[in-house]
Amino acid sequence: MKFASRLDRFGQDIFTILDEKRIAVGQSGKKIYNLSIGTPDFETPDYVKEALKKAADEPDAWKYPLHDLPELKEALCSYYKRRFGVELAHDEMMSTSGTQTGLGYIFLTCCNPGDVVLLPDPCYPGFEAAAYLTDCSINYYPLLEENDFVPELDSIDDDIAKKAKLIIVNFPSNPTGAIADDSFYEKLITWAKKNDVLVVFDNAYTDIVFDGNEGKSFLSYEGAKDVGVECFSLAKSFNVTGAGISFLTGRRDVIEAVRLLREHVNFGMFIPLQRAAIAALTKEDGDLEKQCAIYEERRNVFCKGLRDIGLKMTDVRGGMFVWVQIPERFHDSMEFCFELLENAGVLCTPGSGFGPHGEGYVRFALVMDKEELKGAVEAIRRSGLI
Repeated sequence: MKFASRLDRFGQDIFTILDEKRIAVGQSGKKIYNLSIGTPDFETPDYVKEALKKAADEPDAWKYPLHDLPELKEALCSYYKRRFGVELAHDEMMSTSGTQTGLGYIFLTCCNPGDVVLLPDPCYPGFEAAAYLTDCSINYYPLLEENDFVPELDSIDDDIAKKAKLIIVNFPSNPTGAIADDSFYEKLITWAKKNDVLVVFDNAYTDIVFDGNEGKSFLSYEGAKDVGVECFSLAKSFNVTGAGISFLTGRRDVIEAVRLLREHVNFGMFIPLQRAAIAALTKEDGDLEKQCAIYEERRNVFCKGLRDIGLKMTDVRGGMFVWVQIPERFHDSMEFCFELLENAGVLCTPGSGFGPHGEGYVRFALVMDKEELKGAVEAIRRSGLI
């Protein structure tokens, strides 16, 4: 059978390759510090699990969820108001089964084959996957270390900007750990209006921001709803990565169009998951602040340890990743990644998996406690690779 040509753009998933390598090395009995995939090691809150279990006992919970529950809409609107100071109407939001699914919906709704889309480089691989799914023409805008990994919008060619259908922006950034200041968002909104480009803001790590900085919503900036939508996820904040509890918020006509598409693709979010989301969005007990403080302590311990043994990096200001330059003697990031696994038992992700400008770096995920992270640093030191 001849399959769709769009599949030719998809290679083997980098995380699958790494996991196969991890299993092979681990069979020797070597201790493995798996810092490759960004799945939090924190427990899912009991109140979230209890809400899901209770809802699962309700007969109606197992019927087609044709709509988001009114209680879910109200919970999200209240959360945005309380957390971000953003007023959301019920027709300015919808649930999606994970951010990656939401991105696929956005591209399928807004883009035709050949349309120009702007992606950060380096970027989360799911951004590229959404573009491949719709046969879009990808143009990368670079995130450079000398600019603290914040894009210079003026460097985007005017002709490309005028042709572009949408631009994806992600702060705190996966993989670089960068954040952007208010002036960047204000400039982004002006630039998007000028060029008639839809801003798609991936807000996955808003609750993991360090050094006294504040995690914000893109929609909190004046004019943002005119030009953009936000993918907002509970995955990292509430440690529900496998549940796929995410939302699309913002520009009303885009939400309406995406909702129309979703009606013909699936029947919406499973009702017990909606109940779990309501519990997460309405509970206030300081868990997010405590968890962020632990991530910041991990960041401090791990980055200091890596610097002490000679590795170089820009300060991580948010998110759950550390973006590290590979030593000069290594040919590329994949080589360094495999050498690190085989000789130190430390698994990270090669920067080449995040786009052209990712080469020369590797990404570590802060998904172990600080003592384990110290152990990983010591294993790297003992390996003699640095």
